Amino acid sequence: MTILDVSTPFQLVGRQAQFQRIIQVLAHEGNLLIVGVPGSGRRSLVRLAAREVGVKILEVDCIRVTDGQRFVQLLCESINQTFLSTTAHALMQEWIEHKAAELFVLKNNGRGRAQLKPVRVKSQQQQWKAFEGLLELLQELAESTGERVVLILESFPHIRSWDRHGVWENFLKQEIERQTQVSYVLVATIAEISIHPDELGNSLEIVQLAPLADDVVAAWAQEVLHVEGLTFDPRSQALELFVNAVQGHLGDASALVRRLQSVRVADGLIRDRHIQQAIQDLLSDLSMVFESLLMLLPANQAHLLESLALDPTDKPQSRDYIHKHYLSRGGSLQGAIAGLQHKGLIYGSEQNYRLALPLLALWLRQRLS
Repeated sequence: MTILDVSTPFQLVGRQAQFQRIIQVLAHEGNLLIVGVPGSGRRSLVRLAAREVGVKILEVDCIRVTDGQRFVQLLCESINQTFLSTTAHALMQEWIEHKAAELFVLKNNGRGRAQLKPVRVKSQQQQWKAFEGLLELLQELAESTGERVVLILESFPHIRSWDRHGVWENFLKQEIERQTQVSYVLVATIAEISIHPDELGNSLEIVQLAPLADDVVAAWAQEVLHVEGLTFDPRSQALELFVNAVQGHLGDASALVRRLQSVRVADGLIRDRHIQQAIQDLLSDLSMVFESLLMLLPANQAHLLESLALDPTDKPQSRDYIHKHYLSRGGSLQGAIAGLQHKGLIYGSEQNYRLALPLLALWLRQRLS
């Protein structure tokens, strides 16, 4: 293949086609659902595309959204970070006075800058009205400034943990359909289109980030290391070990390359032992993160994750696999599979249910063996 240009932003490695598609969607005032596992470059790709198109970016991490009040608060913070002009503040003040005096205030932050703050409310009806008003305010701000806005909702499906009846989600769908100056980008795992293909309506363009091809990862790693005067020893299995360790995962490949960039050898050749040592050092540094992740998982999900790491299979629902690993049958197993997919920890049937985070899979195998 053509050698990659190391000046290309890391997030675009192997993603040029998806990047151009995202640019087209945002340039034509469209809305987007971008799906992939954690570390696949979803948010970074959208941010780069939004800057390329020249739109204002607002972001809300829905993992931090625990209820409607928190959603309103985080959306206010994002508006404050994005709209800094006196014109925008004047419009906010006018909007509060005429439409939302009981819900919001403009308060000085002590550094001479006014910030939009929600008034603490108790009823769900008031929370709902505040959320509805903020989405309307976004449209008005975009129209008054003559600029388009992209609202990125990261880990969007997480709101279903408290929005049990889909009231907030359904209203958001309606706003996505209605608003013109504001584009919505929902960031989710692949489970969103494999388990709930129709839940987000037809107005969202879907961009899926699959694992990168091995030859793309290999070419990129060789070029980056070449800049440091390093290369994989062609007489060893170093490159193969690298590719097998990261399995097309963008984040893991980047982390491992950063480790290898610090390797100091007289002849500049990276050998098997260098790859193995870099992997072990990385797993050691990540061990506390992985331990915490396991502790947060329900028992049936943790058990299934460990089983798939030790004994990969494309048929975890088979009677033999269930019996071999003492898994629960029926709905409990199916629920564990769906739960791990929603968290982006395993792929679905299209990738044979393998673990989505290769370094986590390596760590689990070492931990359990």
